[in-house]
Formats: sequence, structure tokens, C-alpha cells
Amino acid sequence: MTDQPDLRPLATGIPGLDTIFGGGLPELSFNIIGGTPGSGKTTFAQQLMFALAGPGRKALFFTAMGEPPVKMLRYQQQFSFFDVDKVGDSVNYISLAPQVEEGNYDAVLAHILEEVRAHQPALVFIDSFRSFIEGARGEDQDAAALQAFVQRLVAHMTTWKATSFLIGEYTSGEAHRNPIFTVADGIFWLSQVVQRNAMSRKIQVIKIRGQKQRPGLHAFRIGRDGIEVFPRVLPAPEPVGAGPRQCVPPARLSCGVPVLDEMLGGGIPAGYSTLVVGPTGSGKTMLATEFLAAGAAGGEKGVIALFERSPGQMMNHKLDALVRAGAVGILSVQALDLSVDEVLHELLGMIEAMGATRVVLDSLAGFEIALGPEDREDFRDSLYRMATVLGARGVTVMMTSELEDRFDELRFSRYGSGVLLDAIIMQRYVESQCELHTLISVVKVRGSKHSRQLRRFEITDAGIVIDDRAAPFDGVLHGTPQLR
Repeated sequence: MTDQPDLRPLATGIPGLDTIFGGGLPELSFNIIGGTPGSGKTTFAQQLMFALAGPGRKALFFTAMGEPPVKMLRYQQQFSFFDVDKVGDSVNYISLAPQVEEGNYDAVLAHILEEVRAHQPALVFIDSFRSFIEGARGEDQDAAALQAFVQRLVAHMTTWKATSFLIGEYTSGEAHRNPIFTVADGIFWLSQVVQRNAMSRKIQVIKIRGQKQRPGLHAFRIGRDGIEVFPRVLPAPEPVGAGPRQCVPPARLSCGVPVLDEMLGGGIPAGYSTLVVGPTGSGKTMLATEFLAAGAAGGEKGVIALFERSPGQMMNHKLDALVRAGAVGILSVQALDLSVDEVLHELLGMIEAMGATRVVLDSLAGFEIALGPEDREDFRDSLYRMATVLGARGVTVMMTSELEDRFDELRFSRYGSGVLLDAIIMQRYVESQCELHTLISVVKVRGSKHSRQLRRFEITDAGIVIDDRAAPFDGVLHGTPQLR
């Protein structure tokens, strides 16, 4: 053969999907869309079809013993991607149910081939292919005839001048046992993970010929517009052949409180991820607000992501003024069962739109609650990936986290995240003369000398006040420092 076909990647029309495919769907490929019931397989296929079909690219959608076309159309019309003007022209639905129910697989194959010859489609979908298997299970069915039918159908599909899809309720383990997976050019698995009352959806590209797909499980959501995929955001790799980088100390950024800047050794290094940890009511959000205000005073834009409460509950006068002035954008995350990549996509979109260089995440506990079951289990890894991705983009991050009032056991967070972050600022309560007082200290600044002193921390009408000398105390009683 001397003629080499020009196999263009097709834009799928599903947000984020072309990214994990490595540039789009290969034209004239034979693909399998598998997954558990309710995972979104049919919606996935329909959205692909309506995005790709047009006057010069007709589509056939065969239904077997799954949903009849009328029922499918009724529900698919609820999505914005459904184009009723394409139905009957660019898109045609054909039912194979009568032949499948009779077990007459020669008639099924003949019907498929006849429709393909008549319409000359560029796209062919068969849903649900698993119905052929289930329809043949019984004492009167000929397993050999079924196997021959499957092999003949797949052989035809791989030679059609069409991009074709088999849709079925498969599990990823079946890819090792079923011969049709061997000849498939693309294999895409959709799943939903349920843990108690939490549910998350994932898609994985098991195989796609001739393209470098993005590995791993990628979150997706089904909404009014159909499916939206959130590709896993990964730090950019070092360029191949790049020599050793010259070590240049990062610029220091003010956190908005001069005494704390001095305690940090001159401020927070640009691009660092800083954890502000302390008990409830100790002033973590106020400190984060000063961090954003200091950036705004220097012409920097900021973003604050709120995970626990609505903006109306969280806003203080200074933060409200920053938002009204356009210096700070608010990302309010009220939905549950999110993925880290959904949050990252939202954050990066707002960062890029505003040109922001400072980000506040308030708080890690609320962030974890908002995540789906899989991301919640891998929260430590997800936190590290988020901090690394944002830092690689030159963004300086401040996170808040609640610290339990158990000072005989010093833990900065229950995620074991201290080693993952570049700097840690800790607040603690102490008792003195029947009053609670707040102390603040700098536990860590990576690669930098910093103060180890405990200083008094107070929120006044004029703002945050930190003593310029160490707070005196007489030792430790039951793990709690006692002020003189």
C-alpha cells in the first residue's frame, strides 16, 4: 500500500476530553465505551455524536436491547447539546431489538450492514453491545454462533470508512478476557464511585492508538450542557536536556503585618505555599485577608477560595473592599463531591483571568469536605499536587487549617501536610488571669532563617497587632504555655 490516509484528530466537543485524548479522537478509529450502569456512557456517546455529526458527516445510532430510541430521545433532549434539527438528517436512530430478541444474529448483522450501505455514515454507534451477549444466554442459544457474529461484526466495523463505537456495561477487568478489546483502537472507561452519601464520576483512557493520552483517572460531571471532563492537572516537566538551574533566592512578599514579616525572615518567599494553622477564632482568616491586602497595595491581584461558608458569612470589611475594588476575586465552593482537578480548573481559570499572583484557600477542612470519596482518600497527595501546580505558575499560596486544642501533641494538620508545604505559621491559645490570649510563631520557612519566638497576637479595631518581643511564660502546664 502506498496511499497513506490522513487520519485527522476529531474535536469531540466535550470540554476537557480532547486534552486527555492527546489532541482529539482519531478519525476512522474503532472504539469501545465501557462502564457500569448509570456511569454516563449513553450521554457520553450522544454528546460525541451531536458534536461530530453534520451535513458532511452522518451518524447512525443503533440500539439493541437497551433503551428504545423513543425513550432515549425523550431524555437526551434535556441536554443543551441535543440538536433536534439533526435528527432524521445528519443523525438517524435504528432499533435492532426485534432481531436481537429472536436471537437471529445473521439478521442483526444483515440489518446493520444494510443501513451502513444505505446511509454511508461517518459515525456509527451501537448501544448496548452487551445486549447481544445477554440476549444469547440460555439453553437454546448457540454460543458458537454468537461468537462468530461478534467476530464478524467487529471485523466489519474495523474496515468501515467510519469512526465507530461499541457501548456496553463492561468492567475494566473484562478487557483482559474479551477478544474484541484487542482490536479496538480506543477504550474508554466511565465509572462512578459511591461512598456513603458521596459520589464521584471518573473517566479513564485505557487505550488510544497513535496518540499520547493523559494517564490516570479524570473527574467529570454531568450537567445541563452534558458532560464536562476535568483533566488531571500536573506540574510541567523539566525540559529535556536542560542544564542545572541557577539558584536564585525568591523575592520576599509582605504578609501585611510588619512584625510577622520580620519573624518570617523578611516575608513569605514568592511561589511558596504557606499554612496558617490555629484553633477556631484565632484570626486565621483575618491574617489571610492582610496577605491579600498587602498584595493589592503593591498592585498584585489575588483570589480567595472559600470552602466552608458563603461569601456573605466570611466577608470582613477589608476583604469586602478588596473585592469591590476588583483586587481580589472570590471562588465560593458550595457544591459537594468535587474533585481536586475541578477546583484547580476553577482556580487556574480565575487566576489567569485576573492575572492573580496570590491565592488563599480557606480552609483545608472545608476543602476536604467538598471532595468526592476518591479524592478525599488521597487528600494528602492531592494537596501536594495543588501546591506544586500553583507554585510552578508563580502563585504564592496561603492555606488555613484548624488546629485541635491538644498542645501536648503538636500536629499542624491531620493530613500530615507539614512536610509538603514551604512555610508554617502557627497560632495557639493560652490562659492567663481568666482570659484567653493568642500566641503566634513561625514553625518553618523552607531554606530560610526565621524567628522561633512565640509572640502575642491580637486583633484590634486598628487591625492585627503582634508584639515585637517574645511573649513571657512560666513553662508548661498540661501542655499549655502559661503567660506571666
